[in-house]
Amino acid sequence: MLAMLAGPALAQTKPDPGKKLYCWNQGNERICSDTLPAEAVNSAREEFNARSGLRSAEVQRALSAEERADAALAAAQAQVDAAAVETRKRTEQAMLSTYGSEDALRRVFTERTAIVDNNIKTARYNVASLREALATQLLSAGNKELAGQKVPDKHAQEIRQRHNELLAQLRLQAAFEQQRQTLEVEIGETLTRYRVLKGIVPAADVPAAPASTQG
Repeated sequence: MLAMLAGPALAQTKPDPGKKLYCWNQGNERICSDTLPAEAVNSAREEFNARSGLRSAEVQRALSAEERADAALAAAQAQVDAAAVETRKRTEQAMLSTYGSEDALRRVFTERTAIVDNNIKTARYNVASLREALATQLLSAGNKELAGQKVPDKHAQEIRQRHNELLAQLRLQAAFEQQRQTLEVEIGETLTRYRVLKGIVPAADVPAAPASTQG
C-alpha cells in the first residue's frame, strides 16, 4: 500500500521536461533561478534544460534605443551600398555596350560642360560690369566729399545695392567655377573607368582616388 502511494508522489517531484533554468550576471554576482525576474528580462543570459542540465539557449542583452538606431542605420547603409554596387555593374555594362570610343563617351558630357561654361562666362561678365559701375559711383561720391558736398542718400543707397549685387555675382562665379572643376574630375574618372573596362589600361595602373578632406 505504501509503495503504491509512494509511486505517484515520486512522479510528481520529477523535473518538468520543459522547465528551464536561467543564469545571468547581476553586477559581479552570477545568479541562477528557475524563474526570470522582470529586472533580468533585458539582461544577457543562458538558459538550461532543468531536467538534463544542458544549455538550450543563449540570449543576448536587449539593445538600447541608441544601439537599435545604430543597428538600423548600419543595415540601411549596407542595403544602399549593395544597391550602389549593383547599379555600378549595370552602368558599366551599359557603358561598354553603348559607347564604342572615348570620343563618343565624352559627348555625353558636352551639354553639361556647355551649360556650366556659359554660366561662368555670364557670371564673369556680370562681375566685370558691376565692378566698373561700382567704381564709377564710388568715384563720383568721393569727388562730392572732396568738394565738401554731401553724398545724396539715394546715391549712397545705390552704392550699397551695387556692392551687394557684386558680392552675390562673385559667389555665383565661384560656385560655377567649382562646378566646372567637379565636372572635370567626373569626366576624368569616367574615362579612366571606361579604359579599364575596355582593357586599354590595367586596373593596377589606375591610381587610387585621394581621400577627401573637409576644411
